[in-house]
Amino acid sequence: MKVKGIKRGKFIELLEDIAIEDGVEVSVEFVDTVSDKTEQWEKLQEVIGEWKDDQEITDIFAQIDQERHADIGRPVNFDDHF
Repeated sequence: MKVKGIKRGKFIELLEDIAIEDGVEVSVEFVDTVSDKTEQWEKLQEVIGEWKDDQEITDIFAQIDQERHADIGRPVNFDDHF
């Protein structure tokens, strides 16, 4: 079970209810989220711009843009409404 909490002095306030009784001994593992985010950013920087000069990706996005802006319209029969 993984539950987030906030440290307040010597206590950790859980951010959700859990199904264990008061007084039950638990083990707490601290995760350095700052280092995790730094590592994630470093990994992301490695792939940023990877498709920058990829003509296939450029063509795909051009086709998507063209389809998004196409005026497809629909037939309307005014005789049925009066």
